[in-house]
This record gives sequence, structure tokens and C-alpha cells, in this order.
Amino acid sequence: MPALPAATAIAGAIEPHLKAVDSLFARELASNLPHVQQLVKHVERFRGKMLRPTLVLLCGLATASDTADNESEDTLTHRHVVLATVVEMVHVATLVHDDILDSAEVRRRGATINHLHGNEAAVLLGDYLISHAFHLCSSLESQSDSRLIGHTTNVVCEGELTQNFNRGNWQLSEATYFDIIYRKTASLIETSCRLGAMASNAPQPAVEALALYGRHLGLAFQIIDDVLDIVGQVKTVGKSLGSDIDKGKLTLPMIHFLANAADSHRELLISLLESPADDRVEHVRQLLMPSSSIAYARGRAQKLVDEAISAIAILPAGPWRDILTEMAEFVTRREL
Repeated sequence: MPALPAATAIAGAIEPHLKAVDSLFARELASNLPHVQQLVKHVERFRGKMLRPTLVLLCGLATASDTADNESEDTLTHRHVVLATVVEMVHVATLVHDDILDSAEVRRRGATINHLHGNEAAVLLGDYLISHAFHLCSSLESQSDSRLIGHTTNVVCEGELTQNFNRGNWQLSEATYFDIIYRKTASLIETSCRLGAMASNAPQPAVEALALYGRHLGLAFQIIDDVLDIVGQVKTVGKSLGSDIDKGKLTLPMIHFLANAADSHRELLISLLESPADDRVEHVRQLLMPSSSIAYARGRAQKLVDEAISAIAILPAGPWRDILTEMAEFVTRREL
């Protein structure tokens, strides 16, 4: 994944705290059982650019008390670091479980847990991550943090269940699609932003503004992820592609195509999606890539990015708002 445009500024601002997140992540998950520790070390490769913990920290900085030097990373607290670690654990758990559901073999340019060790080990490792996330969160005095993370984890599971229920539903509406991606992806990003602001004791309007920013950012992120599942290249994206097509999960480009293509093309797409042929994924990609449906999905993502940026206009002008703006703008240009 290319570096964020604001990567240098982010690194300079929060690098010590991201290192603290890394350290806490490893300490919390450490096991004296070699076979468990082997899985834990492997799953650490899935963590990528740490978007969610970064958002916890940046939203904490963006709403730091006016009585502090809010251009300093010193305004962040142990609570911020713990919450950043917790949301990362929940996120990684969802990746492990997603790879099972998608029968994925590649993640971050390496083999998935399920591919190396089987579905049973992957299911249990995902459970291990979730249980440790809540164990770590329980160390904080704030019950509101634990309740919010618990609620969000429930919402993520509901999204996955709804998506699984709708596999093979060729009449899936855009409204249901957006409900699914809010639950399975955007809700945790929204919560990451909300937690960061809450940990800084931000006023409620600022908390809600950052939560709305995270919601729109998360929706846009998932739409682009779904676009890349069709148009991306494995060597660039670094994970298994075509899983949505292979598993009969309609995404925004496919929903738009089915609603707007000529009847013959619509029937062709459905027949390909239902086909047992090994090359059906490539045929679906060839059908969708030249269509207007890819541009339509990118356009919807761009509108959400614009809404995310508008949501944080109430924050004081400064480096943290600028970095959050650049992060949002990057979403529609990303390759992963």
C-alpha cells in the first residue's frame, strides 16, 4: 500500500504512541504455549498501516483540551493507547474470520491463517483476539469505552451475518448493501474516531463530528475495497481478489450493473455468478471493468469522502484537521 500523503506528519506526531500500541498488542496476546504464540506472531503480519489505531490517536489529538499544547503528542494518554490497541485487535480478528468466510489464501502478501493452519485454528485465533481485546479494555476505568466496543463488535457481527444471509441474492438493494458495509466495516472506524475524542474529554459536538467523519470514511473505504476486488491486481493489492464474486456477494458495482445494464448483460452476469466454472471470476471482471458501474461506485465513494471532510469543518483549523482531511482524500486513491 502506498504511504499516506500525510504519513510523515503522522509518523512525527504519533510514532511513539503507535510503537506503544505495537508493544501492548504483543504483550497482551503473548502466550507461553508455543503453538498459540506461533499463530499470534503470524497474525501480526496482518496489521498493515494501522488505520483504526491511528484514527484513535489522531482524533484524540484533534480534540485535545485547549489547556494543553494540542500540537504535541504529549496530550495523548494511556487510555488512548489502550483503546487504539483494542480496536486493532477487534479489526484483526475480523480479518482472520473474513479469510475463512472467503476461503482466502493471501493476506498482506503472505499466507492466511486458514490456508496455513486450517479453518478450525483460524476460528479459534479470531476468538482469542476478541477475548483479549475485551480483557484489555476491562483494564480501563471507563465502562462507557467497554460498552461502546462491545456494541460495535455486535454490529460488526450483524453485518457479517446479514451479508452471509444475502449471498446469491441478485435483487440486493443499494440500501441493504450500505447497511451491510456500515455494520461490517464503517462502524468500527466510526467507533475508533469516537473513542479517540472521548478519551480526550472532547465536547459532544466534536465527538459527534469525528464519529460522522469516521462513518463516512469507513463507507468510502469499503466501497473502494469492493471496487479493487474487481479491478485490482493481487501483486499490487497484496491479498486474494475476486472473493466477492466467488462467494456470490453483491457489491456496489455489481448492484449498479444489474440495475442499469441491458437485459442480456444482466442475465449474463447472473449466469456467470451462478456458474461453477473455475474461470467465472475473470469473466465477471471482464464484464464489469469496462462498464460505468466502476466509475459509479468510485463516485459514491468520493461523495462520502467529501462528506467526511465536511463533518470535521467544526474542528479548529490546524495540523490534525489537515491530516484527517488528507487521510480521507487518500481513500479514493488507494490501491489496498
